[in-house]
Amino acid sequence: MLVHGGYGNYGMALGILMLDSKFARIPGDVGNATTYDFPVMFKIIDGAGGDRVLNGDPTLLEPFLRGAKELEAAGCKAITTSCGFLAAFQKELAAAVSVPVFTSSLMQADLVSKMLRPDQKVGIITANAQALGEKHFAGAGIEHVPKVVIGLEETFFLDAFNSPDGSYDTDDLQREMENHAEKLVREHPEIGALVFECTNMPPFAAAVQKKTGLPVFDYTTLANYVYSALVRKPFHGFL
Repeated sequence: MLVHGGYGNYGMALGILMLDSKFARIPGDVGNATTYDFPVMFKIIDGAGGDRVLNGDPTLLEPFLRGAKELEAAGCKAITTSCGFLAAFQKELAAAVSVPVFTSSLMQADLVSKMLRPDQKVGIITANAQALGEKHFAGAGIEHVPKVVIGLEETFFLDAFNSPDGSYDTDDLQREMENHAEKLVREHPEIGALVFECTNMPPFAAAVQKKTGLPVFDYTTLANYVYSALVRKPFHGFL
């Protein structure tokens, strides 16, 4: 078999554009390599703090474009990001490279909605509902999706990732996720499935599903879906 070179490293099909942060990233978080059943390549965008992304700082676009091009040049076959709010840059990032780009788990909401009954809605849990707006929905292509949004901006959740030493209590975060998900579903029984916007939320997906009994889609479900298309494996069996 003839093989061709050109890259310094191989086998990392998914490249991840990371925010510039120092908080602990537990298994299930976008920034923990053991979250994945496959190798990934991380690229930290210097100076891209969470506050700048939440506030929609337009000057972040250029460094993210450069980062995406670097990941493509390194051999990544698809590119994602570590913050769902970067859906605002979806069109620009996708246009800048020749590999698939998925900036936000919110992109799943359209598919999820199509799976539900016509009278049901998608429940979106986000880090900050006040900051999540139409530009993000437009970037993710879900403006038309019937949805209900709840945020954790008034909870310990956001504070945890801004702690001075990057430490936090995972039990506290899980309780907040469970309580808010339960509240959302109780107040909106028309919700048929949940989508987590935040890439720090997947560690708590199983607990939220147990509490609500609903399907839970998040960053990891989308990453696994895309990877399964990037690296197809032959089927084995018998007739």
